[in-house]
Amino acid sequence: MERARSAFKRALISGTMGGIATAISASLAGKREDGSYAAPLNATSHIIWGDKAAHKDSASLKYTATGFLLNHAASIFWAWFYEKWFGQGGKGRGTSRGKGVTEPASLLKPILGAAAVSAAAYVNDYYLIPERFTPGFEKRLSGKSLAIIFATLAVGLALHDLLDAAKTKRR
Repeated sequence: MERARSAFKRALISGTMGGIATAISASLAGKREDGSYAAPLNATSHIIWGDKAAHKDSASLKYTATGFLLNHAASIFWAWFYEKWFGQGGKGRGTSRGKGVTEPASLLKPILGAAAVSAAAYVNDYYLIPERFTPGFEKRLSGKSLAIIFATLAVGLALHDLLDAAKTKRR
């Protein structure tokens, strides 16, 4: 029970990092491809407001804030899987070699784990769930931008562990 609670607490952090990173990535892609920072996040709110949300270009509380919050919640959802299966969560920050010498933890597990979870999110979001519940980015952005957004999610998910590892290495 404690491990699940710890994974959820860490998922709030790594999911927030992933959610903010993907929102920024989507917004920048929206500006580059469609002339609107808000359009991709507005499109995400199609889950609640229907397809008309995907046609809104300007920022608004109704569409943009809703889209941001939906994206953020989804990022925390996927972060829970990352933290449960791959996150370092305070363990594995180094292995003792005796006499107080600590060997740094491998960064391969969080990096590959975050990539696996992000790939699972993509497959789920675009091949397994009904269209009404897709992220909506696809309504305004190219496939190349979608790939960048999901890569950004992976970086965001692993960032907490990578920062912890860097902090531990400096000590």
